[in-house]
Amino acid sequence: MNDKLHAYIEEIIPERPQLLDKMEQFAREHNVPIMELAGIEAMLQLLRIQRPKTILEVGTAIGYSALRMAFAVPEAKIVTIERDVERYQLAEQYIDEARKKEQILIIKGDALEVEEDVKKHGPYDAIFIDAAKGQYQRFFELYSRYLSSDGVIITDNVLFKGLVCEPDIENKRIRNLVKKIDVFNKWLMSHPEYHTVILPVGDGVAISKRGDHNEKT
Repeated sequence: MNDKLHAYIEEIIPERPQLLDKMEQFAREHNVPIMELAGIEAMLQLLRIQRPKTILEVGTAIGYSALRMAFAVPEAKIVTIERDVERYQLAEQYIDEARKKEQILIIKGDALEVEEDVKKHGPYDAIFIDAAKGQYQRFFELYSRYLSSDGVIITDNVLFKGLVCEPDIENKRIRNLVKKIDVFNKWLMSHPEYHTVILPVGDGVAISKRGDHNEKT
């Protein structure tokens, strides 16, 4: 999607409540990675259609997407994981300010180390992965086992600013990260148990749903 069209879509998205606007501004000023506006609107629409009762989020940051999900599907219980102390403390403040403490539970720790805590609150009708991009496949493999039979897994940043289709990237760290995302995307798209589509909205959103094995073969 070209920049002009992307800007147009974002321009006509309705304004968010004051608290969310404040969080967006904080994220911009402090380089906190939150989901791009068009991407999160697409995800929220999917959740409104699905009406999940339980959602697992891998990567809380300051709680922006957790709150967006909480407002969009107020009947859902949201469990979200964050290891960064400063970020989850901010998330707690914002969640408290939004009066969503009863709906959102933060599990504090590394997502690869808190499986037992996450397991207690499952199964999950929706899983949202938006944490360390180099670990996406491990997150998917670890937590997909707690997905309900009719659930969906949503993964953000899978197009990584369009760099996944760039053949030459000078920065070594970025090049290695892009390679990992590319490997994950190809692994996910060919996964024998899931149907996946990648939507070119925001920073790229993958939607995966467990399918009938006979349909995949």
